[in-house]
Amino acid sequence: MRSLERESLLPLAAALVTVVLWASAFVGIRAAGDELSPGALALGRLLVGSAALGALVLIRREPLPGRRDVPAIVLCGVLWFGIYNVVLNAAEQRVDAGTASMLVNVGPILIALLAGVFLHEGFPRSLIAGILVAFAGAVVIGVATSEQGVGASWGAVLCVVAAFAYAGAVVLQKPLLARVSPLQVTWLACTVGTVACLPFAPSLVREVEDASRSALGWTLYLGLFPTAIAFITWAYALARTTAGRMGSTTYLVPPLAILMGWAILGETPQALAYLGGALCLAGVVVATRRPAAASR
Repeated sequence: MRSLERESLLPLAAALVTVVLWASAFVGIRAAGDELSPGALALGRLLVGSAALGALVLIRREPLPGRRDVPAIVLCGVLWFGIYNVVLNAAEQRVDAGTASMLVNVGPILIALLAGVFLHEGFPRSLIAGILVAFAGAVVIGVATSEQGVGASWGAVLCVVAAFAYAGAVVLQKPLLARVSPLQVTWLACTVGTVACLPFAPSLVREVEDASRSALGWTLYLGLFPTAIAFITWAYALARTTAGRMGSTTYLVPPLAILMGWAILGETPQALAYLGGALCLAGVVVATRRPAAASR
């Protein structure tokens, strides 16, 4: 019984670590984005993350994946570590963190749909109900924290593009984790994303010379924590549950991002944001609940 409890609690703990660190990334991107352009910030973050993950790979000496897994890893790296990071950085220069996190959180819905079709995970009623409740909460948070209308703004379009890139990468990553370790998948995908962002190297070199210590510190933080650590804990948890259920846990990101923005950047959340946060929490509980028969 203790072994079963630990097997169920460890993935949950890993997912929670991921959610907290990814929520902090929205704050870090806003803080560093004042001085670094989207491409330069993405490349700086990925360089740090790839180096940290590479050091762990050397220490653990895990075997490299087989040839058949290389195309999926490359595509995952381009989508999630390359396109997603650059597009999200650009979006957060146009919309506030709350709005960005709400719009990006159409991703779990896309993950559930894609996983149901391509990974044959099906569409459990609890998952669909939880997604709808949590998404309603994310919408409420976006309305409460939005500084201006984003219906037709370019920033809103970029957030949706980021959500599609993120969802596609998760569905690609899930079957890989049955054959490749979370560390190897994360490191290789991060390195692929770094290579994809190399065209931004001149901008990074030029902007780093004039950047403040705060901007550089946030870039280092983004590379070590929301990238290196959070993506490993995400892959670990994803390997032990369905893509749809893992995607639903990211609905905790918007309320956490609001709280962190208030504590670190001095942004005061409106009262309506608390209602949205409560809905997000309720949706995650519903979506991740196991049927009674499966629990027994």
